[in-house]
Amino acid sequence: MITDNSEQAARPLCGCPSAHHSHMEVCGFRKVPWRVALTYVGAVLSAGLLLLLFHWYPRLALRIRCQPCPLGLATLLLVTDSHGQQSIVEVMTEEVEEGSLEQTGAEEDEWRDTVQLHTEERSVLRFYVFEGQRYVWLSRKGAFCPVSVLNEGWTCAELHGRRGGLSHEEQSAKRTLYGQNLIDVPVKSYMRLLLEEVLNPFYVFQLFSVVLWLFDHYYYYAGCILLISLASIALTLYETRKQSSTLRSMARLVVSVTVRRATGEEEVLSSEQLVPGDCVLLPPDGLLLPCDAVLLEGECMVNESMLTGESVPVMKTAVTRGEQQYCPDAHRRHTLFCGTQLIQTKGRGIVIVTRTGFCTAKGDLVSSILHPQPISFRFYSDAMKFLIVLGVLALIGTVYSVVILVQSNVTVMELVVRSLDIVTIIVPPALPAALTTGMLYAQSRLKQHGVFCVSPPRITVSGKASVICFDKTGTLTEEGLDVWGVLPRDGGGFGELVPDPRLLPPGPLLWVMASCHSVCLLGGQPLGDPLDLKMIESTGWELVESAGEGEPGTDLTMMKPPAFEQQPQGIMLSEPLLIVRRFPFSSALQRMSVVVRPKGGHGAQTLLKGAPETVASLCHRDSGEREMGDGL
Repeated sequence: MITDNSEQAARPLCGCPSAHHSHMEVCGFRKVPWRVALTYVGAVLSAGLLLLLFHWYPRLALRIRCQPCPLGLATLLLVTDSHGQQSIVEVMTEEVEEGSLEQTGAEEDEWRDTVQLHTEERSVLRFYVFEGQRYVWLSRKGAFCPVSVLNEGWTCAELHGRRGGLSHEEQSAKRTLYGQNLIDVPVKSYMRLLLEEVLNPFYVFQLFSVVLWLFDHYYYYAGCILLISLASIALTLYETRKQSSTLRSMARLVVSVTVRRATGEEEVLSSEQLVPGDCVLLPPDGLLLPCDAVLLEGECMVNESMLTGESVPVMKTAVTRGEQQYCPDAHRRHTLFCGTQLIQTKGRGIVIVTRTGFCTAKGDLVSSILHPQPISFRFYSDAMKFLIVLGVLALIGTVYSVVILVQSNVTVMELVVRSLDIVTIIVPPALPAALTTGMLYAQSRLKQHGVFCVSPPRITVSGKASVICFDKTGTLTEEGLDVWGVLPRDGGGFGELVPDPRLLPPGPLLWVMASCHSVCLLGGQPLGDPLDLKMIESTGWELVESAGEGEPGTDLTMMKPPAFEQQPQGIMLSEPLLIVRRFPFSSALQRMSVVVRPKGGHGAQTLLKGAPETVASLCHRDSGEREMGDGL
């Protein structure tokens, strides 16, 4: 939710793109020329101290230079996120051609703002960028909304209706609205990093101390502290920029993709130009996905380890037509996520782009890395209390020194130097350099083990961790599965254990074990869940691709029984099964199913497997399977 506090009212924003921005408050401000002029005069009179104060307290600068105003008239925004952190962002405008954005699908009255230029009214798009995501002004809502809300609410039927592609005009207009499809991590220049580092209050105090020591003829001590500080700053700048550059190279993804235009033509373009609604044709040999998209046709095997940490590839199937609203979480098994590796495509892989840039799953992940949640760590609170106590002692010592020195009739210069010298003795100026050196040493040790850190203060937090929990048993245990046996149902109960699934007679149980899975072939080798692979291996059936059995241009997966000489005595299996369609396992449904038919035959069957209670709930009441739980 994003609310506008400029008019003392909260306006909810629907369609939040991610939990990372689940709630924000936005206040509008507009610069007042005479106030800005006064601040420049004050900066000159104070020898720049006023600007330094504004750097430490940006909200104070905003309040002094600007006045509150409605969001619709604001040029600057004070954004407060759900963690209470505040940022000042600038409202940007972009002039667009009249009626050009009507082709994007959004109502023009929502985003449109107007400005009078030489008696000619022009349409202006107002937006701001916060933590990588673009927020556009919707006048009807009276708020800045994430640009992703403009393409939310699509139904599955509407997605299928967009497979014809966008025209060049529609794509150009949407690119103006959504921006480039890039997850671009900003890398600050060395000069900007230097200014941000040296203007830190600790370093300003250190510089003040060094100047004071030089006046007091402490040349060697001041020189040592200055050299240590300069070395610390240089190393900090180098490490910070290097880490940012590494993260940028990891996050930035530009590939060539093939899109279908409204004219029916296919065009190869850079993934930077993709916009929501584009129809992309997937290559059969794999692709590093540059956007979030929904699969309309074909089957895909995708490696999602970058997002989920699971090393087992996931099968994606085409979303069915229907009036239900498309949701990436609810339709996860039909959604291809940005940054994941497309391993293989079966059939004609056709997807519709749903989200781009920082609105994607990968963009949200990168944003959470760049802008981590604030943490409350006792070390920082204790450090602040320690500095406050030192400050109080320094103040007492300064007052006492002034009184003693005045009674001794010393010069004004000596009085100032000796009084302030007490402050530099009690509050150690070398503290920031010592802390920075420790952080850099810790970073270098972590880097030797392949661990990178973009937020060095987190190292202190990790050093206090005493317990680490993993949510995956594979992290702590060895891999490897073996089939112990099969326990078939026999009438109202379970029969005897069959140690070798090859001994099962032809029937639904054997067919489920051989064909109800999401395994596919990659380079002639089966690829899929280890449990499915072991189950197929135990039956002796073989996975092959059957060309020409499906629709034109598609191949069906075929499960072929073992050769006659490899079959146990008394078992006769000769008819392969063709997998017509698969419905991969869903954790919400706790089941998966496939539609199969004999090769050369026409009678199709649906085979299902899943959790015992789920399978039992789908059985007929008079079959006795509903009481299966008691036997288990």
